[in-house]
Amino acid sequence: MEIMGILPRLRLLLLPLAALFALANAGAIGTPQRYTLDASASNVSAKVPFFGLASKTARFPRMQGAVTIVPGAPERALIDVTFDATAIEAPDSVTLARLRGDKFFWVEKYPSIRFVGRSLKLSSPTRGTVSGELTARGVTRPQTLAVTFDADPLKMQGKPVSFTGTTTIDRREFGMKSYQLIVGNKVDITLRARMVPR
Repeated sequence: MEIMGILPRLRLLLLPLAALFALANAGAIGTPQRYTLDASASNVSAKVPFFGLASKTARFPRMQGAVTIVPGAPERALIDVTFDATAIEAPDSVTLARLRGDKFFWVEKYPSIRFVGRSLKLSSPTRGTVSGELTARGVTRPQTLAVTFDADPLKMQGKPVSFTGTTTIDRREFGMKSYQLIVGNKVDITLRARMVPR
């Protein structure tokens, strides 16, 4: 009789423990998902104000990189993207020559630009921020990308995923201080990339 009275109490104690165990398993760390960037479907653009009235946009069509996302631990994500500064494209030949020269990207001395994101913080299944560092002209600065995925990256194992990342930099922080009366200092950068499982 005494044992029979204890059993209901044990059930009451075990139910919360079982619920906690289920929650722990739901948030368990999964196998890292590794991707390479599809260079044919990825590019970077940089938009800068011009004379305060309009803007000009340069593009970096050649890039390569790798992405690792860890289900259950997005803060362990790693995004490593390098784009070819020598392949920069601009609206006209004068702008292109200036961007390639030593006053701006100085592609002869610094042929590549790199972003390394070391943590992904999701605010929803498809939106979040990636914190990391941007290196241009030999200068490395902390930078955060606001990212939007076309699908929940934590549930797309084995499938391609596309994302768009945006940020704004101050070009002066990377040694680009010329033409300040003509060219704005704030540069809006947009990264569009397609990740393919590897």
